[in-house]
Amino acid sequence: MTEISVGSLELLPESGPVQQLFILLHGVGGRARDLLPVATRLRRDYPSAAFLLPEGALPFDGGGEGRQWFSIRNVTEESRVARVMEALPALHAFIRQAQERFGLVPPDTALVGFSQGAIMSLEYSVAHDGGVGRVLAFSGRFAKLPETAPKLTTLYLFHGNEDVVIPVLHAELAFQRLNELQGDATLDIAEGVGHLPHEVLVERAVHRLRTVIPMRSWQNAMRGI
Repeated sequence: MTEISVGSLELLPESGPVQQLFILLHGVGGRARDLLPVATRLRRDYPSAAFLLPEGALPFDGGGEGRQWFSIRNVTEESRVARVMEALPALHAFIRQAQERFGLVPPDTALVGFSQGAIMSLEYSVAHDGGVGRVLAFSGRFAKLPETAPKLTTLYLFHGNEDVVIPVLHAELAFQRLNELQGDATLDIAEGVGHLPHEVLVERAVHRLRTVIPMRSWQNAMRGI
């Protein structure tokens, strides 16, 4: 299994213990530093959280210094699924190690992904339901629309309506499927935004994190749990 290392990019609380964990996964051909602005913005509202920005486990197929989570060379709709499944064990191991490092449990963990990192995050939520409490997917998609929805992980989808790399239709179809399967999910679409974690969407993510109460919490409350 290919291992994922955090490298040098991690933002820790200036004082006090770590109370929450955010893990941010960059896009294909990118580097950990690409999501530093997102981590910095989230840190303003979550100063007691640790933010880990790992590098993709593989060198980018296109060359240069970029990294990727799975190969996109000659990728098809069918082969993408297999490639993501092959890459997930390393991500799972990294998340578990980070949780153990800070003494945190899955509900205290959020997985934030952009583009290929969002694909990894969304598929992780299905393969390891409850492995993290929340997934924030920017400009992403499922490798394959799920047959079951996560019951212990809340999904937040963020997309630009002018994204030509991963069209917004993928986010709309994912949100529709998750609703049909009674999963906990939200969808925010930004007008005039392309393929990037635009600051408008990041601000919306902060709002969602602060205000959304998962359906399972309502259901537990109604049952008196």
